[in-house]
This record gives sequence, structure tokens and C-alpha cells, in this order.
Amino acid sequence: MIFDKQSARLSNSIVSQEKLAVFLAFIAGYLDAAGLLKWKIYVSFMSGNTTQLGVAFFNGKSAVIATTLTVIGCFVLGIYSGTCLSLWKETKSQTIPFYIVAFLLIGYTAVSYYYPVQTLPAVAVIGFATGIMNTIVTAVGNQKINTDFVTGTLNSLARNTAMLSMSTDDENRKQYKENAIRLFLLWTGFLLGTAIAPVLLPFLKNWTFTLPAILLIVCAFLLTDFNFKTKSYVTEK
Repeated sequence: MIFDKQSARLSNSIVSQEKLAVFLAFIAGYLDAAGLLKWKIYVSFMSGNTTQLGVAFFNGKSAVIATTLTVIGCFVLGIYSGTCLSLWKETKSQTIPFYIVAFLLIGYTAVSYYYPVQTLPAVAVIGFATGIMNTIVTAVGNQKINTDFVTGTLNSLARNTAMLSMSTDDENRKQYKENAIRLFLLWTGFLLGTAIAPVLLPFLKNWTFTLPAILLIVCAFLLTDFNFKTKSYVTEK
């Protein structure tokens, strides 16, 4: 009976992690598309920014170099800060990163409403916020994930699908299938976020980043206390 209760609790936790991961992927996709449309730069797709940086170095485009270096540096700093926060023993609530990201998005919106914000500080704030958000969920069950790293998601999806097709062990096939479905949903969530941003941007204008901020606050408020990160995250990171 005790084992059944523990198994059910673990299953519910994994389902909650799945939903949260897809939700965060949606937010990341929305932010990335909004950043691309507003500033012609990615705020979560650092592979693309690194490519732009290399090309800009060759072409001598100083403005692009400054922008890409800024967003990459702030994104990395956001991940560093979010990871330190998750490992800090004094942290009582795992929803703190939600509120920090929401505060940054709302703060940027409030300032930009009254004053014109230049590209460098704008991408610095949004890139830092995206980096922190990246650390909220790092695994679903035993499957390590990254809510805004689409290349890694597709890589893992393809690998799990290949192992599913080649494996003859029923238990392993079940696990590979579950992982593949989760990764596909994660990719779909990011894609939906990128698709919705261009539709809403003309209507929201300066309020573009209030939508993800509100969604994050509501999500944090509704969340029950379950473990966002697996033990492997703490050990590895």
C-alpha cells in the first residue's frame, strides 16, 4: 500500500513536471520570437546568436557584435544565477524564479512605456530573465530537458525514437516512447509560443512582455509544492 502511494505520488509529480516544462517552453518560444521581431536577435536561441556573432566579427558589424555579446553574456549569467538560487539551502520556495522573471519582464515594460529603452539594456534584461527561466525545470522523470534549447530537444527526440525502434525490451521501449512523447510536446510548446508572438505583438505593442509575466505569476500561484528538479540536476550542476 505504501509503495502504491509512493508510486502514485511520483507519477503525479512527473505529470506536473511535463505540464510545467511545456508551459515554460511556450513562454520561451514567445520571448524568443518577440526578441527576434523587436530587436532582430534571439533571447533564448544562443546557437543562432553565436552564429550571428561569428559572421559579425568577419563583417566588422560592431552593433551586431555588441548586441549578441550582451544577450549571450546575460543569458549565461541568468542561468548561473538561477542555478545558484536552486542550490541555495536557504531557499524555501521553488516558485521564486517565476516571480523574479515576471518582475524583470514587468519592470522592463514599465520603464519602456515611459522612456525609450535602447537595444543593449533591453536584450540584457530579457536575456537574463530567459536564462533564469531556463533553470526552473531541468528534467522530467529521468529525461533531462532544456525548455528553450530546441536543437537539444530535437536531438533527444530523434535518439529516443531511434532507440524505441531498435529496442526489443518492452520496459525500455515503454520508457523510450514516454520520453519521445514528452520531447515532442516540449518542441510543440516552443513552436506554439513562437507562432503566437507575431500575432499578438501588433496588439500588445509596448505591453508585449506583460503576457508571459502574468502567465508566470498565475502559474507560480497555482503550483502545488512538487519537485521541479530531479536529484541528478543537483548532483551534476
